[in-house]
Amino acid sequence: MIGIKKKERTMGRAAILKSVQENKPTLVPLPEIDLNSFDESIDILETFKSNVKLVGGNIIELAEEKDIDLEILKMYPNKPRIVNCTKESTLGTVSISEITRPHELDTIDLAIINGEFGIAENGAVWISETQFSIRVLPFITNDLVVVLNKKDVCLHLHDAYKLIAKRDRSFGLFISGPSKTADIEQCLVIGAQGAMSLTVFLI
Repeated sequence: MIGIKKKERTMGRAAILKSVQENKPTLVPLPEIDLNSFDESIDILETFKSNVKLVGGNIIELAEEKDIDLEILKMYPNKPRIVNCTKESTLGTVSISEITRPHELDTIDLAIINGEFGIAENGAVWISETQFSIRVLPFITNDLVVVLNKKDVCLHLHDAYKLIAKRDRSFGLFISGPSKTADIEQCLVIGAQGAMSLTVFLI
């Protein structure tokens, strides 16, 4: 009737949880996967390097670890505000700690962090907050350098998930190339939500 509001029926938290519990689908076991079927006779390191380039990243393999600062400066000249979280480089000009406010990093030109391992299958690198104290750092910096030991590259994501299953449950992620999107009009945009460039230094 006009002028009479319908009384809306609302469910409390307990009722919602009860409804969810009563309508849960039947659980099914996870499929058995024969990981041996994913083994390939390929050069893992060369495949990784090729796929880093394929996803828009840069790759530099160093003969000597001591050359890293020279190579970084060659690739990224005129970067005055640098956060360095590695032992391999000495280029840091901005210090950060656990108490640094993320908004203070919005003018960082370059961040240098360690990668824990790479994945040949897709050119991705696993990074975690054990390597940098502020979670937003790899995304808020203008350019990103990841230092990775060339011995720490696995074949595929199945191997990668085995490795991260053993970690402490801290923040971490796979990063593959610079930030990019092609959702809008199918036009590739680099640096859409994060770093404009990613360079992996293999030592």
